[in-house]
Parts: sequence; structure tokens; C-alpha cells
Amino acid sequence: MDTIPHPARKPDNSPENPWIVDAVCANGAEEENFKPLTREEARQWRSSQPALSLRWLLMWQVLSALVLAVLAAWLTSDPVVVKSVLYGAAAVLLPSALMAWGVTSSAMARQVSGEAKASLVNFFVWEGIKLMLVLILLGLAPVVMDAVNWLALVAGLVVVLKVFGWVLYVQTKRRR
Repeated sequence: MDTIPHPARKPDNSPENPWIVDAVCANGAEEENFKPLTREEARQWRSSQPALSLRWLLMWQVLSALVLAVLAAWLTSDPVVVKSVLYGAAAVLLPSALMAWGVTSSAMARQVSGEAKASLVNFFVWEGIKLMLVLILLGLAPVVMDAVNWLALVAGLVVVLKVFGWVLYVQTKRRR
């Protein structure tokens, strides 16, 4: 049985194929307008890009957790809610601090510095450790705490997680 081609879909060998950015790339030839950066141009580009300090990020995460805990105490006057907010924040902060140390200062990080592939593997190893620790801490919440307000715990966790995006946004806006 013959299939009817979709009217919006172009054949693969069509120069109008949306997946092929440039007709020069379609025939396998290298783009002529590509020019690699010189060492000086690369240095200038790197210096113009915002560098995110992990310590600064962790400080903002701690500050946001404390502000949320004070807000929760003011709104609810319930110590269980405040403890749950702080536990949810700690479930993100502690593994993030460990990951920051692991990626920047651990023996593994010092050993792989300067090697791109090994540094990427180091990052993913510490990211995996961080995720496992977050899940373990969340699983231990009912064991560690007498009573848990799960909504407050998740609120603390989400607020601290979202601080990363906010800090990155503010820092890039400030550099421009």
C-alpha cells in the first residue's frame, strides 16, 4: 500500500528540508564563513561571559531558605511547617554544597582539571551523587522529623531549587 506524503513534510533530499540549516551543509561541504577564534578572541569572549560563583549561589539559596522559613513562621505560627520548610531546603542545600565541593575542590576534580571529557564525567558523577542524596534525604524525612508538613517541605525544596535560575538571570542582566 502506498503512503500519501504529508503536504507540509519535505523529502529528505530537498534543499528546503528544515533540518538542514544551510544548503552548503546539505551536500557535506564545510561552511565557508566559519572562522575559528584566535586565542585572544577566545580570551575576550570568555571574559565577557558571566562566571557563576558556586559559593555565591549557595549563599543565595541559604538566604532564600531562611526568608521562606521566617515567612512560614509569620503566616502559620506552626513549628512543624517551619521545620518542614527548613528540611526541604536542606535536602537541596546539603547535596548541592557537596557537589560544589566535588566539582571544584575534590581530589577527583584536581586530577581531571584541564581535560574536558574527564571534567564532564566528573560533573555527571557528582550530579548523580547529589540526586541520590536528595532522594535519600526526602525519604528519611518522616524518620528524622516527628511530624512532616509535605506541602511546606516541597515549598522549601522548590524555592531553593528555583534560586539557581533567578541568580543566573540576575547575574547575566547585571553583566550587560
